[in-house]
Amino acid sequence: MELERETWARLASSIEQPFDQADVDRLRGIGEHLDLREVAEVYLPLSRLLSIHVDAAAHLRRASNDFLGESTRRTPFVIGVAGSVAVGKSTTARVLQEMLRRWPNTPRVELVTTDGFLYPNAELRRRGLMERKGFPESYDRRALLRFVADVKSGAPEVRAPMYSHLTYDILPDEEVVVRRPDVLIMEGLNVLAPPRVRADGTTGLSVSDFFDYSIYVDAKTASIEQWYVERFMRLRSGAFADPKSYFHRYATLSDAEAEETAQDIWDRINGPNLEQNVRPTRGRAKLVMSKDVGHTVRRVLLRKV
Repeated sequence: MELERETWARLASSIEQPFDQADVDRLRGIGEHLDLREVAEVYLPLSRLLSIHVDAAAHLRRASNDFLGESTRRTPFVIGVAGSVAVGKSTTARVLQEMLRRWPNTPRVELVTTDGFLYPNAELRRRGLMERKGFPESYDRRALLRFVADVKSGAPEVRAPMYSHLTYDILPDEEVVVRRPDVLIMEGLNVLAPPRVRADGTTGLSVSDFFDYSIYVDAKTASIEQWYVERFMRLRSGAFADPKSYFHRYATLSDAEAEETAQDIWDRINGPNLEQNVRPTRGRAKLVMSKDVGHTVRRVLLRKV
């Protein structure tokens, strides 16, 4: 189903707006368009749809227990959020986390990014993959699969590595701890990637096999490229200015040098990763949020039930 923004927004016209301006300011990503209208017209209907799916999953579990004569505990409802660098998927995940927490059936919502499952920089250098950071081969796929499988199986406590965007590396002494949430949101570039084909022609598991719902945040390549360059320019006086930042060397670049550097990184790494690995997974999502050049969601593509 293809729903234009006006049609999509009407689906939640009778639901009260749960956010105020302070919430929006806290959740908005660098350079992104997010205001109370965007929350009310885009994310409120989406959170309601997800709440319906959570309720349906709980009903199915109860019915299965009755049929099988078992009494299994509720397991987390897992949502995958995918999309390119700079497209706004992190903001989408954060907004959904806050909004789902306000529905009565999902008070405990955790958010984990797949950045924590990147190999440490030392290992990436050893494998010759520093220039392919973010590509599928730069992740510890087995650790990511174990994490999601353990969460989905209802393990009382599951730990994930923590990633620092400041140091651009895994933090060796810190972890993310997930303790039986009602909903787990997994956000990352390649969370919708299909399973790998083994040498004998068989396939194993993919992370998305454990998802109950999946979302892809989409936009035209030219728009995403522009957003990436603009974000890079803003970060020069922000995170890059910190001497601890991995990218501190970019803080003193002139405007022309910074733009040239950002364009080079996009052309060598982020652009090819989008075209080769990220965008091909769009068709695997149950819902696609399509943005225009202003970072505003203009239509929603929804797979029919």
